[in-house]
Amino acid sequence: MAALAKWFAPAWNALAGRYRAAVFKELSGYGLRYDDLYDPLKDEDVAEALRRLPPDVIVARNCRLRRACDLDLKHDHLSGEMLAKQTPGEHYLQEVLAEVRKERAERASLGTQPAYTRIYY
Repeated sequence: MAALAKWFAPAWNALAGRYRAAVFKELSGYGLRYDDLYDPLKDEDVAEALRRLPPDVIVARNCRLRRACDLDLKHDHLSGEMLAKQTPGEHYLQEVLAEVRKERAERASLGTQPAYTRIYY
């Protein structure tokens, strides 16, 4: 199995690079970053990670999401000047999310309840 994976790795990496470039190009057209695609309603860890971020990062994220929704409803993309300023590959949530998931795994290994849970009304 490892030999097969090693044999296909160059082709897989080439395809992954092309896919990543295509995704980043599409995100740039709407002014989004990759981390903006994480949904806090679907994943409690993402919601907790977003709570731990500074307010200015949250405001910037919300502005990017609103602008993307507006552009999508207008069937438009960012202009060339704004498009050049976009950084879809710059991550702001990954480190905090990894920390939250590590804490959750540690709590699970100790057999304790998570520190945060979603309440459904």
